[in-house]
Amino acid sequence: MNSTPTPPEEELKRLYRLLVTVRQLDIAAVRWQRQGIIPGYAPLLGQEAAQVGSGFAVDTALDFVFPTYREMGVARAMNIDMVQYMATHKATWHGGLYDPAATHLAPIQAVVAGSVLHAVGWAHGQTLARHERQPGTGSGVALTYFGDGASSQGDVHEAMNFAAVMKAPVVFFVQNNGWAISVPTAAQVAGGTVAARAAGYGMPSLAVDGNDVVAVLAATRQAVEHCRAGNGPMLIEATTYRLGPHSTSDDPGRYRSLADEQAARSLDPVQRCADLLRTAYGMESDYFASVLADAEAETERVREGLEALEPRPGSDMFTYVFQESTPALQQQEKTWREESEHV
Repeated sequence: MNSTPTPPEEELKRLYRLLVTVRQLDIAAVRWQRQGIIPGYAPLLGQEAAQVGSGFAVDTALDFVFPTYREMGVARAMNIDMVQYMATHKATWHGGLYDPAATHLAPIQAVVAGSVLHAVGWAHGQTLARHERQPGTGSGVALTYFGDGASSQGDVHEAMNFAAVMKAPVVFFVQNNGWAISVPTAAQVAGGTVAARAAGYGMPSLAVDGNDVVAVLAATRQAVEHCRAGNGPMLIEATTYRLGPHSTSDDPGRYRSLADEQAARSLDPVQRCADLLRTAYGMESDYFASVLADAEAETERVREGLEALEPRPGSDMFTYVFQESTPALQQQEKTWREESEHV
């Protein structure tokens, strides 16, 4: 089942606990959207191993992660406060209420492939600052996420070329979940794989089973080590399957069959990790029941925290546009205050 060496028991148990927690939070987030608690959400059902395994490999003291709008599992693996993360999905605050500088997770990015350019810029900054580091210490590494659909964006190609030329320490992590919204990978990725493109930019790549959390963790650690050592960028393509819709406004039944979804469910990453725990370390039913109960309790705490969030002040839309305001923006704020606050 798994050609990658089995991690120590405690590490594998931590990975499993994260997988179950992320699964429960993801299922609940869809339910919250249906209940009107949050207006929209991009599910990651089926992609838990790709996200938990890669996020678990991050050194949050050194590295910086640049997500899209679907990396809740990465955020949870990095111990981001889930109420603060979900604030974006509640439309309470753009990018999340968590502090990107403190957590080393960039704001949630809704622009397709937009986070890739940001990651390369940050990574190049690490290269420029190498003279400021202590001798013998490696650079921080940027880890950026995008999908098979986003890989066709021009921004990705510019970012990979720049990173390779400048030897920027950045890991390009592609979650190939089979669908660019409603378009299958085979219809929009020439050559069949995104990993094959890395050679065109002179960078190594790894193709990994994105439903195997152990394999994803090992691949990400290898890529991060490669980048930290000053060898330039690296690309990982994790092949998985998006079991749910592209977003809560999507109907996947319009472009794929139920039979395809059921076949993909046989590769369930959470179940695969549970099976490994049973065979490698003899974990029994009471352990799995305890993990599920803890995950459900955390999910309920997140729901309560989300519902308790108050709207942000309307003036924030003017405060955080520019570092120094402009006359035009000041006039807009004055008009807004007169019309909405009657001042």
